[in-house]
This record gives sequence, structure tokens and C-alpha cells, in this order.
Amino acid sequence: MTATSASAHPFSHPAFRLFWIARTLSSLAFQMAAVALGWLIYDRTHSAASLGFVGLAQFAPQIVLTFLVGHVADRYDRRTIVTICQAVQACAVLVLTLGILGGWLHIAGIYGVIAVFGGARAFEQPTASALLPGTVPAVILPRAVAVSSTAMQTASIIGPALGGLLYGLGPVVPFACAAIGFAAASASISAMRLERVPPRKETATLASVFSGLHFIRERPIVLGTISLDLVAVLLGGATALLPIYARDILHTGPWGLGLLRLAPALGALAMGIAMSVVPLQRHVGMKMFSAVLVFGLATLVFAFSTNVALSVAALVVLGAADNISVVIRNSLVQLLTPQEMLGRVSAVNSLFIGTSNQLGEFESGMTAALLGAVPAAAIGGLGTIAVVLLWMRLFPALRRADRFAE
Repeated sequence: MTATSASAHPFSHPAFRLFWIARTLSSLAFQMAAVALGWLIYDRTHSAASLGFVGLAQFAPQIVLTFLVGHVADRYDRRTIVTICQAVQACAVLVLTLGILGGWLHIAGIYGVIAVFGGARAFEQPTASALLPGTVPAVILPRAVAVSSTAMQTASIIGPALGGLLYGLGPVVPFACAAIGFAAASASISAMRLERVPPRKETATLASVFSGLHFIRERPIVLGTISLDLVAVLLGGATALLPIYARDILHTGPWGLGLLRLAPALGALAMGIAMSVVPLQRHVGMKMFSAVLVFGLATLVFAFSTNVALSVAALVVLGAADNISVVIRNSLVQLLTPQEMLGRVSAVNSLFIGTSNQLGEFESGMTAALLGAVPAAAIGGLGTIAVVLLWMRLFPALRRADRFAE
């Protein structure tokens, strides 16, 4: 069996191994830093609004830079871009470390560092997504996406807990460890040697900068895939309501909230491992629709559950179904997009994902404020199911998509 066969494992390719190491280290470092930032800012301000500004400071650069990011990713060496971005993030958390130690970094300065951090991540995330297809042959790309997703989910489980534990040793400890993680990730990416020819450079014009949007609009499978995931996440943002469910509906307290937050990541991790062992091969379009449908049904079960075990089980299923959708979406986008366009398309995809996550939490919170938590979660689940049925009619090409290779 050759390394390029469909059954070959992505780890048999050195470039992917280094990519996986870098993504894992970068994700762990980000999760540790995020938890530590939350504790640090709330400890200094005792303000929930101040915590909200943390997310805004990180997300605002993505909105501003999206189209520039995509063009840069298609015009310059993606390894260099990701290497620099991770080095910038290492420097940002190092500034936090030194500022806390020296006592000279105040709240305004912390937000400034967070904005720099967010700008670096705005460049890193879509560029890294565009970089992944160059690390393995196209025939095993879906498997590589699943393995990469598993690393991200593992980091989302371990990182927050590790960040909290390290913060207990001192507020500078998690930031120092995060700086080391980002630096090691940067070194790993810089050592990569890609298996595919880098994209040709394209002259920068206004049309080329916005061509990612045009490309997505003209490809029904790509448009259907991205928009289905966007609308489903936008409607099914039940995870934003977990504090309400833990305290007022399930009556579990903080430990229950932690368990509820852990459940989707565990489901996604288990499904990611399963897909890396047994790759998705046939009827990928219908499998994506089915996964989003299960996501909606699991949201409904969670909405009406008053039992902790059932709620956790529903969230595990929700996380597993969501990861199937993520792997299929990323695989289709990366396989159907030419290498020279992948940065711009990935940037738009990344913006849609970030927007849907943020707006989904906002939508769930506002609906819960008006109608209550249970109706809000139920409406999200029903809306997701309705969108699946509608999208199956609007995007028949996606419904008929069979093999990734086709």
C-alpha cells in the first residue's frame, strides 16, 4: 500500500506531522491564554461588560481584515505568514507576562495587546486552513482534516483546564507557558516542506481582493456547505444558554456548568477520532445534511431535558454531529477551491464561522430574554431542522455530492 492511497494515514507525511504539532500547540496556547485573560480581567474589574470587550477586541480585527487576509494568503508564502502570526502571538502573551510581573500593564494596555493578538489570529486561522491541503495528497485530505479537527478538540478540552490550574500557580504562569507554546508552533511551521506546488502570485486588484466572495457565490456546493453551517450555528446556539440551564433548570451549580461545557467537546473529539480511523467516503453531501439534522434534534432534546444525564448525552451527540459537519465543510471547501484561491475563500469561510458563533450566542441570549431559555433553545433546534429541509431543495448539487474525490 502506497502512502498516497486512500487508506494512508496523514501522519505518514512529515509536513502534516509538523502542521499537526503546530496546530495542537497553538490551540493549547490560545485556550490557556483565553482562560487566564478572563480571570485576570474579571479579577481586576469585577465587570461582566469588561469580559465582553475581550471577545470584541479579538473579533473586531477579523471583521476589518478578512478580505486583506485572504489576498495575502494567496499572494505570499503561507508558511511564512503562519510562522509570523504565531510569533506575534508569542510576543503578545510575553508582553502580558512581563507587564503583569512589572505591574506596568493596565486594563487599556491589556485590551491593546488582545487586539494585536486578535489581528494575528485573523491572519493565522484562514491561512493555516489554506496551508493544510499542501501537507498531504488530495486523496487523503478529508482524513487529514478529521485528524486536525481532533487535535483542535483535544486542545479545547485540555487547554482551559490547564490554563486554570496554571493560573493558580500565579497569573503570569499560563501566559508564559502560552508564549512558549506559540513559539514552538512557529518553529514547527517554519520547518515544514510542502508536498504541493505553492500557488501562483496574482496581481492585487480590488476585484481580486473580493474574488473569494464571487467564487463562493458561483459554486453551489461551496455556497451550500458554508451557508448551511453558518445558519445552523446561528440558530442552534444553545451553548450560550448553558449557565441558565445549569443553575435554573438542571439545578446543578458550577460543577454542572463545567460538565455541560465539556460535553460537546467530548462528542466532537470522539467523532474526530472515529473519522480519522474510518474516513468518510460515500454520500458526503447527504451525510452533511444528516449531521446538521441530528444537530437540530439534539438541540431539541437538550431544550426540553430536565435531567443532567440526558442533557449531557444530548450535548455529546450535538458535538459529534457538529464535527461531522465541520470536517465535510472544510474538506469540500479545500478540495473544490483552486490552490491560488484558497486563502481568500478560507478567509470568507473563517469570517462566516466567527460571525455565526458570535451572532448565534447573541440570538440565543436575546430570544431567551424575551421568551425564556427553553423556548429559545427549542426554536433554535426547530429552526435548524427547517433550514436543513430547505437547503436540501435549494442546493441539490450538495445533496447529490458523493465522494470527496469527485
